[in-house]
Amino acid sequence: MGPLKPNLIELIVGLISFCVVLAAMAKVLPRIEKTLAEREEATAGTLEQAEAVRLEAQRIRAEYQAELSAARHEASRIRQAAHEEGVTLLAVVRAEGQKAREEMVVAAIVQLEADRVIAEAELREDVLGLATELAGRVIGEPITDLDRARAVADDFFAGEEAATKS
Repeated sequence: MGPLKPNLIELIVGLISFCVVLAAMAKVLPRIEKTLAEREEATAGTLEQAEAVRLEAQRIRAEYQAELSAARHEASRIRQAAHEEGVTLLAVVRAEGQKAREEMVVAAIVQLEADRVIAEAELREDVLGLATELAGRVIGEPITDLDRARAVADDFFAGEEAATKS
């Protein structure tokens, strides 16, 4: 009984067992192949679907990038326009401020000149009055000829102005 001379009963039992297993496998194998084919089909369909979803996502992303680029360009244009408008407004405001300042300076110069003339006239009158009073004290009697005193004072002030301007 060795490998070359098998036991007949064991050989028959082994063959019957082999046939049973082979018959069972013959029934199960088509189901396994069908299940594997369905899985392969499902996997292939899922891969195709995933590829379609990926392509759609890329298309949507490209559209989004284009819209984002357009929005950035529009924002840049708006910023540039606002900057230019701001520069223009600033120039206008500066010009108005410069004009107002010049008007204020001219008005102040006119007012100062008017105040100077008024102060000079008041000062001349005060100097004339004091000079007349002082001259009256020096000579011992009051000076009553105010027109003559005014003429002398005007000649004195004219001489002083001429000397100052020279």
